[in-house]
Amino acid sequence: MQKHVISVLAAGALWGLMGFFTRNLAEYGISSTGAILLRCGVAAICFGLTILITGPGQFRVKPQHFWCFFGSGICSLLFFTYCYFEAITLMSLSTAAILLYTAPTIVMLLSAVFFKEKITPVKLAALVLAFAGCCLVSGMGMGDSALSLTGLLYGLGAGVGYALYSIFARCALNRGYSSSTVNFYSCLLAALGAALIWGVEEPVAALTGAPACIVLSLAMGAVSCYLPYLLYTYGLTGLETGRASVLSSFEPVMATLVGIIVFHEPMTIMSACGVLCVLAAIVLLNVRFKRRTAKKA
Repeated sequence: MQKHVISVLAAGALWGLMGFFTRNLAEYGISSTGAILLRCGVAAICFGLTILITGPGQFRVKPQHFWCFFGSGICSLLFFTYCYFEAITLMSLSTAAILLYTAPTIVMLLSAVFFKEKITPVKLAALVLAFAGCCLVSGMGMGDSALSLTGLLYGLGAGVGYALYSIFARCALNRGYSSSTVNFYSCLLAALGAALIWGVEEPVAALTGAPACIVLSLAMGAVSCYLPYLLYTYGLTGLETGRASVLSSFEPVMATLVGIIVFHEPMTIMSACGVLCVLAAIVLLNVRFKRRTAKKA
């Protein structure tokens, strides 16, 4: 199971690189909504190629199970990204980030209802540490804290949508589908949904006008979508859904490190404490796993 923990942590780290790509693509005129289409579209192609190599039979999906992929693609990937981008236009980035990271709590509650996963004191302690860490890393209370009802709804919607991926992906995995199948249809439906809602004119114009933009787009899709979702969904095959969601809170830690190393943003005492809180939550969950292993041995 240790490899599943490492897989989820790696997924969180790669998700944390998203800001690096979106900032650089913005210089070529690609907005956040255009980035959604490119990110999910490239990832869908990568997952499609993975299935062709590992077994084309993974493309087969029973009609009665289509709701799992609609849920992970439209209700999660597309919905949470749209809500999050709307939220950051209505409130500070830190407040939007905090609302987004209500996701592990939602996942833990839904997992207890649908998958009968126990909510233990250790899980609760790790959840509190991870959420506190996300608050500190995001600089809660350091900027504009004004919050409208519309902004609150968009922020909570982002958190719900973010959480739903773990739930719908688990449903698909429990029905015998591979992680590649889950991710291929999730990314494909999200990309198609983005194309229908926001159009393709902007990203196509940017791609045809600058070769460097093509390289960045391919890297963004592969590094911040294909690989992390591949790793996270694989992690779900060996971890409880609630635990995996808490472990993925490593994402804001990575985002903070990228900001410091690449964009020369200052490391504050608050953000350093936040990093330590998230790492403490990860260690706490791992210690629990090791103790269980020792008892079984």
